[in-house]
Amino acid sequence: MTRLVTVNNIVKKFAGTVALQNVSFDILAGEVHVLLGENGAGKSTLMKILSGIYAPTSGEIVLGDNAWNTLTPTQSREFGIRLIYQELSVIDYLSIEENLFVGSIPTKKILGIPVVDRSFMRNKARKALARVGLNHPPQTLVGKLSISEKQQVEIAKALVDDPRVIIMDEPTSSLNDEEVARLFAIINDLRRSGMGIVYISHKLKEIPVIGDRVSVLKDGCYVGTWDAKTTPVETLVARMVGRELSHARPDGLNVDKSVKVFAVDSLASKDGKVNNVSFDLHRGEILGFAGLMGAGRSELMETIFGVRAKRAGTLTLNGKPLNIKNPTDAIRAGIAFVTEDRRRTGFFHNFSVAENISILPYVKSSCHVLSLGRLDYQAEKALGEQYKKSLNIRCASAKQSITQLSGGNQQKAIIAKWLAAKSDLFIFDEPTRGIDIGAKAEIYAILRQLASAGRGIIMVSSELPELLSVCDRIVVYRHGQIVTCLDNKDATEEKIMHAATAC
Repeated sequence: MTRLVTVNNIVKKFAGTVALQNVSFDILAGEVHVLLGENGAGKSTLMKILSGIYAPTSGEIVLGDNAWNTLTPTQSREFGIRLIYQELSVIDYLSIEENLFVGSIPTKKILGIPVVDRSFMRNKARKALARVGLNHPPQTLVGKLSISEKQQVEIAKALVDDPRVIIMDEPTSSLNDEEVARLFAIINDLRRSGMGIVYISHKLKEIPVIGDRVSVLKDGCYVGTWDAKTTPVETLVARMVGRELSHARPDGLNVDKSVKVFAVDSLASKDGKVNNVSFDLHRGEILGFAGLMGAGRSELMETIFGVRAKRAGTLTLNGKPLNIKNPTDAIRAGIAFVTEDRRRTGFFHNFSVAENISILPYVKSSCHVLSLGRLDYQAEKALGEQYKKSLNIRCASAKQSITQLSGGNQQKAIIAKWLAAKSDLFIFDEPTRGIDIGAKAEIYAILRQLASAGRGIIMVSSELPELLSVCDRIVVYRHGQIVTCLDNKDATEEKIMHAATAC
């Protein structure tokens, strides 16, 4: 195969911190090269060097037959390198074709006056949309599309100028199995056309399905490259984190079925998304919720937490009936909700780690929902440092902005926030989405420690292996209702999917 891109002995330092140390990596035409590593391993830094966003401290970048010490974004783009970020950058209130040409709107002159060349845009857009299989007119507003269709728009945007290399960062983090299969079909078509694709993912089961080669970075260093089809996942995990991770199922020995931590009886929401739901959660137990995308699991958790209005039903926490009308009631009742979208609803972007951790104790103790009372900055700092240490939140200090942390460390800070509020029931909705394998193991350990300490733990996840390796029982949810509940020892992926899809 033709080698499209090579980086040799790349070093990148930020204010004395070494982000990359003598890293070498290459991309071949017609291959999917998977790049693995924990958050902070240097994957994003390396890709930003290839796209010209960062300049390496030293090393060499070879594009085709030309070698460079550093690249500008223009040089990278002219060669044909495109980077698709994990966070979608499409603009909902623009059409598909307008999104494809943001920043590079084509023009033509009419009577000497430059105007937007709509016909050129539309023709190019139709060709790009055909390549990704998106069957919508180019003038369709992006806001009307599903998440997976917006992902297709992102890829089409990268294809408009016929690139040689596409870098995909966590492209399946928000997609269901059917949408993932559709994305993989697009990637296979691009591979067959001779394009080189760098595929960054924390979903290890995807590696042999979509990858040709897989390279691992650890702590800014290149570890090695292996065949993606034949290398055992356990080998790759060990190379990433430097240790074997346990995948043993919970044995249920710590579950006390005689004590109910939380009980839901005949719960229904006013919007009809939740219908007559009942379940119990026992002391020492982690209760999982499985179901297809759109089954209504998140809506159930939002109804429990007071985000959605309740029409009927009762909630009982540690034997005490709850009257929850809004999230503030839920917080004061001792319920924690680690939401599905941590960046949008999990933390305050303009707050430090310590400020995010300490905010909820003020909410619980204040007399009015809009009043937080007098702030104790010394207590805030102490609380931040306490949980930084106990949950191993990797940051320079608790005064650091939470937006500067990796996804896994942001998630640990969010959990710390609810621990600081002394919550009794923890609802985790997709708690490891977009988090690397090492951070996942730390999150799982935190969940088990909380359950062992007598806290109620509910976990919603779309990853069946995750539910099977973490949860004591697994509830299968479909169309706003519980269809079955399986003990871990009896549960399999096949049984869960059959229950989730049966008519």
